[in-house]
Amino acid sequence: MSEPRMAWIAEDPASKAVVELARKVADTSTTLLITGESGTGKDHLARLIHELGPRRDAPFLKIDCASLPQELVESELFGHERGAFTGAVERKLGRLEMAGAGTIVLDEVAALSPATQSKLLRVLEERQFERLGSTETITIEARLIALTNSDLARLVSEGQFREDLFFRLSVLTIPVPALRERPADILPLADALLERAARVHGRVGAVFSEPM
Repeated sequence: MSEPRMAWIAEDPASKAVVELARKVADTSTTLLITGESGTGKDHLARLIHELGPRRDAPFLKIDCASLPQELVESELFGHERGAFTGAVERKLGRLEMAGAGTIVLDEVAALSPATQSKLLRVLEERQFERLGSTETITIEARLIALTNSDLARLVSEGQFREDLFFRLSVLTIPVPALRERPADILPLADALLERAARVHGRVGAVFSEPM
């Protein structure tokens, strides 16, 4: 397996277990659910999985489901035809179509509306969709990776997330531990950030792990 163009610093056993699992699933096409608190590096891990596998030279596209209005989430995901809704002045291809055989990341998938959840379920079940305002059925090749900092099982029990969609997304789940749960990573991460800042500012800096 070729090495990725990006790195995941893993000195702590908890981090090493995450990277090992990422390597195992990278060659598969199975939908993934990556869970963890905000700031744990879920999107970074999704990119690592993309680059470790055979899709590394295909597009890697991300949709932020929480920050976009729901009508824009559907447009970004599925695309639309001219006149599909007010403001749709021309055809737009969605990420599912643009990704080709690459990877699509749904960041904060718990924020999807019930209607979008239903459409996403169909994509996962049938690998097909239509652009908004179109009757043309399009088959997708891309892999889907969903990210969330929410407890989807709890949201299902509260009726806020579709149970069938949850099961489709969680066939393979990778929990990313918080930094407090992988303390051996703290110094290496600090060193990497210091080194990056030194390069940006054209300076040679010491590292935290060296004795003063």
